[in-house]
Amino acid sequence: MRYQGREVGAEGRVRLVMESALTARDRVGVQDFVLLENYTSEAAFIENLRRRFRENLIYTYIGSVLVSVNPYKELEIYSKQHMGRYRGVSFYEIAPHIYALSDNTYRAMRTERKDQCILISGESGAGKTEASKKILLYYTVTCPANEHMASLGDCLLQSNPVLEAFGNAKTLRNDNSSRFGKYMDVQFDFKGAPVGGHILNYLLEKSRVVHQNHGERNFHIFYQLLDGGEDELLKTLDLERNPQNYQYLVKGNCPRVSSINDKNGWKAVRKALPIIGFSDGEVQELLNIVASILHLGNIQFGEGQDGETHITTETQIRNLTKLLGVDDLTLREALTNKKLIAKGEEMISPLNFEQAGSARDALAKAVYDRTFTWLVEKINRSLALKDEVYHSSKGSSVIGLLDIYGFEVLQHNSFEQFCINYCNEKLQQLFIELTLRSEQEEYETEGIMWETVKYFDNKIICDLIEEKHKGIISILNEECLRPGEACDVSFLEKLEDSLGGHAHFVTHKLANGKTRRVMSREEFRLLHYAGEVNYNVSGFLDKNNDLLNRTLKEVMCQSDNQILSNCFRREEVIDQKRPEMAATQFKNSLNKLMEILMSKEPSYVRCIKPNDAKQPGRFEEVLVRHQVKYLGLMENLRVRRAGFAYRRRYEAFLQRYKPLCPETWPNWHGRLVDGVSMLVQHLDYKPEEYKLGRSKIFIRFPKTLFATEDALEAKKPEIVLTLQTAWRGYREWAKYQHIRRAVIVIQSAWRGTKARRRAKRRRQAAELIRRFIKGFIHRHEDYSSENDYFLDHVRFSFLMKLRKNLPKSVLDKGWPTPPPSLIEASDHLRRLHMQNIVLKYCRSILPEWKKQLEQKVVASEIFKEQKDSYPRSVAKLFLGSRLESEQINLKVIQTLGNDKVQYGVLVTKYDRRGFKARPRQLLLTGSFAILVDKTKIKQRIDYNALRDISVSSLSDGMFVLHVHNEDNKQKWDAVLHCDHVIEAVTKLAMMSGRVNHVNISQGSIRFAVSRGKEGIVDFIRGSELKVAKGRKGHLLVTAPGLGDT
Repeated sequence: MRYQGREVGAEGRVRLVMESALTARDRVGVQDFVLLENYTSEAAFIENLRRRFRENLIYTYIGSVLVSVNPYKELEIYSKQHMGRYRGVSFYEIAPHIYALSDNTYRAMRTERKDQCILISGESGAGKTEASKKILLYYTVTCPANEHMASLGDCLLQSNPVLEAFGNAKTLRNDNSSRFGKYMDVQFDFKGAPVGGHILNYLLEKSRVVHQNHGERNFHIFYQLLDGGEDELLKTLDLERNPQNYQYLVKGNCPRVSSINDKNGWKAVRKALPIIGFSDGEVQELLNIVASILHLGNIQFGEGQDGETHITTETQIRNLTKLLGVDDLTLREALTNKKLIAKGEEMISPLNFEQAGSARDALAKAVYDRTFTWLVEKINRSLALKDEVYHSSKGSSVIGLLDIYGFEVLQHNSFEQFCINYCNEKLQQLFIELTLRSEQEEYETEGIMWETVKYFDNKIICDLIEEKHKGIISILNEECLRPGEACDVSFLEKLEDSLGGHAHFVTHKLANGKTRRVMSREEFRLLHYAGEVNYNVSGFLDKNNDLLNRTLKEVMCQSDNQILSNCFRREEVIDQKRPEMAATQFKNSLNKLMEILMSKEPSYVRCIKPNDAKQPGRFEEVLVRHQVKYLGLMENLRVRRAGFAYRRRYEAFLQRYKPLCPETWPNWHGRLVDGVSMLVQHLDYKPEEYKLGRSKIFIRFPKTLFATEDALEAKKPEIVLTLQTAWRGYREWAKYQHIRRAVIVIQSAWRGTKARRRAKRRRQAAELIRRFIKGFIHRHEDYSSENDYFLDHVRFSFLMKLRKNLPKSVLDKGWPTPPPSLIEASDHLRRLHMQNIVLKYCRSILPEWKKQLEQKVVASEIFKEQKDSYPRSVAKLFLGSRLESEQINLKVIQTLGNDKVQYGVLVTKYDRRGFKARPRQLLLTGSFAILVDKTKIKQRIDYNALRDISVSSLSDGMFVLHVHNEDNKQKWDAVLHCDHVIEAVTKLAMMSGRVNHVNISQGSIRFAVSRGKEGIVDFIRGSELKVAKGRKGHLLVTAPGLGDT
């Protein structure tokens, strides 16, 4: 029985979106065909599909079967958010989706510990391949991750472009049609993470390699190689880009398709091959085989006068032997001759013109078919479970994906369609059997009497095809092995003789007059479960034989190409036993597939294409009806509806519909089955409309459910009003009760809390004091359990104290005294904190302020504790200049030229003789200083000629500039007085680079008046600043002390 998941949430609420959507059924139809009232009407079935397709609702259920209609456009329903929405949600809780079926299958595997499989079927172009991709992507994204999962997920996803390139082709119905059947197993460990995979392929349409119908193409890989391959690669393979140059690519007359980008396909294949484990050598050998098939198709034969056949295309045969890695002469002989063994003797028999062409085509088909099988095996090795522990583990489980061709009815149906439809007959037989078994198991589990369901059992058709000695396949094999000239017509005659009376078999000879008019004499008709199909027997024997002569096999066994040597085994040539026919091989592989599927719990995806033009929004009713019939959807629905259309667990049904009965509303406190019984009695359900199982209610007719749903919709306004009224009253009553209880609780709780806190604080205090005293006693010992609390407290207290008393500035030298155990840490913290303060302070300084500080630092180095007036200058900012630009005469500025004035200040100059005071401007440039008298430069002092600067230690503004005058280019020393002496001398010393040549004299300063003659400036303390001529011709400067005002 399929696992349906929980339908009641953790909070007791039910999210049944499916039932909620029934109110919109007139617009979007029903989400489950089982709920169709007229379920036997094909028109009602298709109309429901049309409604949903019109609303972009491409998924619909038939019970647990998912029906998918190809929208031919991108829909925003496959994002990771959508994956999360369906993850872990019950199958019927949310709208139908491929993710819902994927998740339901995955959870069934996890909970029931039973292998699962998903069967995807439908016509070419219906979206089967895309559905399988979506399922794989869902498992890759949502399953638990492990170390192996990343690479495995890449391999699973990247195997698709490779298999599509080698196994898909453009047909009249689909530009990317899978021309083989694929079954993939994905293995999960006990945690639910994918750990391995395996692929089985069925019935590759190898005849497409040598022949395509008009408007169709060969397999994608040939066009991708020619269009996307690099020039160097094509040169190595002796290929040209034009597909028209190759016989195997021109028969369909469709080398280019607007909807197919072969270059992008080539890039995807080249990117995928290394990911799934192909080495560079294996890739090259694989491409050699692809190219060799193109060259093989271009080999032409000629016929001599005696009827002997020879090869006429030398270039192609040379390219072919090089790419296949075989001997040139041996291959020529094998293509024009064949070995025969009669009575133990070996003979060489020449091939005629037609036989040589058939041998060439047989070789091409065999090489491609076996290479494709090798490719699938190679992918399987990359997907194989790496960890040996899981091979025997009972905790690992499998989910299989079957992407198989759907029922095919073409204008011309041949051997391939016969095999495909035989496969669909077997799958339909399995599908009906498993569906009935699932239904019967659910009925038995719930204790509902199982009613025998009448349905069309297609076992009679399967037996008609596969029965030993009597079936079509057995007759075909006998005809292929019959000595003499067997042909397709003789095969048809034998079918008429053996199966002439069978109800599901008709030929032109056996048919009535009306049927004969629409049947060819070379056709036979089978009445399949999905309808009548005419098969043309032309080519049946050749396709069933499909034998490669022994000579060509021997040549392939000797190939240097490792892939071909693996595909053509030496044992195959030595073995004298005739290989099985193609139909028998297919039947055996199909029987193995049935065994695999029977061992698993199946889920189904039925894909439908809405139109042949691949246009979005277009719904062709005739085409859809054709597919509904061939997919057996109506038969499936009829089997599903043979009993009860709707079933739900009691808790879900009661939770949704309990407002309709006064006894169950608002809550039911008894047994669930009694509540449901009370509810259906109130709703006046008739006994034949429902049954009560052990845990579910079964409703037979959709109209019963629809009436119940409509009653619920009509009841909702009354329910809302009742709920609002009740809620308002309850809210006020609850508020009062809450406040009342809160007051009582708070009072009692607070009293108790205070008492408990008091007692707790006392206990903690006592314990704390004991530990503290013990730690104090042992404080001088090593850190141990005896003193750990005390020492930790001391350290903590110090750190908290430090935190509150950290120095706030660089000048703050305060620091708390650390305990002995933290002296080293304290020093380290102090150093780090000081560095941090300094760093922050430096980062916050503006360029102008930085320059100010630099000048102040230099002033400090020169004058600190040396000159009495320095302390008063510390708080005063140095200005960029004491003179405005307007105060400097324009003529002086023009005289200076490019030398810009960087600092200017008013000074008083004292003559060297007589000490007469003269007002001057002291201007500093980048390379010299000048003394200016209004418009005239009186003295220029080059910085390199400046020897020293002398100032007194008192608070006066006198300073002397000592200059070198050996070459008489400079005037002698200058005696100056400035009100801003600290600032002026600092700037002059910094600009001239004479910071270390500033002399601070205690009593007097000597200066040069002329060559060999000196003057003296004497400094004495006095009550006020005064400059006058003193005794002996000295200049006497009186300056007040630090304490004088």
